[in-house]
Amino acid sequence: MSSSARTPQSTAAASAFTPVIVGGDIGAYSLARAFHEAYGLRSTVISRLQGWHVDRSAIIDNVSCRDPFDPQALGETLTAVAAEAGTAKLLLLGSADAAVKSIIRVRDELQLLGEQWVVPYVDLATFRAGTEKQNFTELCQRLDIAHPLTRVFDLADDLPADVDGLDVPFTYPVIAKPAEVSEWKKADFAGKQKVHTVNSAQDLLELLRRIHGAGYRESIIVQDRIPGDDQNMRILTCYCDADSVVRFSSFGRTLLEEHSPGAIGNPAAIITSVDREVTAQAQRLCKELGWTGYANFDLKYDSRDGATKFFELNPRLGRSNYYVTAGGHNPVTWYVDEHLGAGLPTEGPGSGEGADGIVQDQPETLYTVVPVALVKHYTTLPDAKAQLKRVLDAKRVKNPLIYRGVERNPRRWAMIAVAMVNYVRKFRRYYRPGETE
Repeated sequence: MSSSARTPQSTAAASAFTPVIVGGDIGAYSLARAFHEAYGLRSTVISRLQGWHVDRSAIIDNVSCRDPFDPQALGETLTAVAAEAGTAKLLLLGSADAAVKSIIRVRDELQLLGEQWVVPYVDLATFRAGTEKQNFTELCQRLDIAHPLTRVFDLADDLPADVDGLDVPFTYPVIAKPAEVSEWKKADFAGKQKVHTVNSAQDLLELLRRIHGAGYRESIIVQDRIPGDDQNMRILTCYCDADSVVRFSSFGRTLLEEHSPGAIGNPAAIITSVDREVTAQAQRLCKELGWTGYANFDLKYDSRDGATKFFELNPRLGRSNYYVTAGGHNPVTWYVDEHLGAGLPTEGPGSGEGADGIVQDQPETLYTVVPVALVKHYTTLPDAKAQLKRVLDAKRVKNPLIYRGVERNPRRWAMIAVAMVNYVRKFRRYYRPGETE
């Protein structure tokens, strides 16, 4: 039996639970679609606003929460959802790091989630050990995992008086990004981006001063900027069992990321692939952390030394999680099998034992949330162009928003059409690969 032959164990349990997803973005919709594809279920999606990704969907019941990232507010909403659900089991997931952190705090600190709830996330200490970027960097160093050279600035301390105090041990330009995304969302300053490219020591010092002035007191991660554009980015999604053994992994090559300031770095087009060496490194990281459930890794191929380098761990199925489903492995079935179904495999594919113990083979498939014409336009590396041609010739292309035969609301389809046009405008405005590499 090949390592791609695993059959979900949990079909009989499909009618016994309701998926509850915290978040209103395309990641939340993709999770809802995965549950609908696997089990025909509608999902309850909890969000502050009813964003267009989840609006007027045939597979979603949207519930408003005044602030899903505030544990008290989220706890109140989840209590109301549970009362409405009766005795049905509720599988609770978050579509963003801040949502997962809020869920963990509702479960562990407020203790508002009873036995009705299935919450497949690690505790807060493990969450921080894996997701706070300075901790992840230290972990990679300790385990000898390839990662970018890094300097950490703790903004709870005094800032350097001048550029000589920065002590950045690599050449500019460099990447600067927050270690604590939840706190970063609260900071507001001119020119704020999800990730900053910094061209000089003086620019870095000025950026740190602006961030500090905005009230952010967590760490800022400054990293060596690995050369190459979006086509050198990689993604890996792993499912770990209760013993932190990787049972399933899905690797992908990013062809295009989003580049508008609020969304920069989010994958917009991915071709599914396999990289057993990277999966083996991820297994070492997850085992050391004691990680369970999904771990999603951002990586980049470094042409200078041929290594694929780990950037960070996301504690969830990522915003672009539908690339996993597109590759032929519906990721939510692992949650359901372990927590609501017959259990994970004990032998063969997905058992964690033997040559085929990790399910990771998958056909090349293009996941995209942007028009294919944009992907073709920005795919320039010969090997990437060859991959893209193969999947287009084979007609293996999936967009999570295009759910024909299920989504029928004409206003929803109109919003999707407008979004595709806006993507073209945004890429023309914000992305010039020759200038941003």
